[in-house]
Amino acid sequence: LGGMILGIAAALYVLLHGRILGISGIVSGLLRPRKGDWAWRLALLGGILTAPLWSALLFGMHTITIIDADWIAIIIAGLLVGFGAHYGSGCTSGHGICGLSSLSPRSLVATLSFMAAGFITVYVIRHLLGI
Repeated sequence: LGGMILGIAAALYVLLHGRILGISGIVSGLLRPRKGDWAWRLALLGGILTAPLWSALLFGMHTITIIDADWIAIIIAGLLVGFGAHYGSGCTSGHGICGLSSLSPRSLVATLSFMAAGFITVYVIRHLLGI
């Protein structure tokens, strides 16, 4: 169901706005705002950030998961992902959902690179490092 909703949202966004719906592009637009172009970006980002809360309230899932992780590592990882999305001309959602559906060769290469990097990372962490 979630994948279908993502696909419909991406298709509607392309039809209504003429460009793809990628979160890195939306966030970067907030960092360099243009007149009349920030309100929808802020609303979408707010919806993305509060959707888990609304889902929990609507469906009665009131468990909170606390992640036992080093916050410095999480912040550094987030910054690295942001820089990667910027230099890769889009994030995984932009390339994987919107770019592939528009038959973009660049998005195909990017998505295959993301997948390969993920496979290699899991193999190294699980099998070579034993974590």
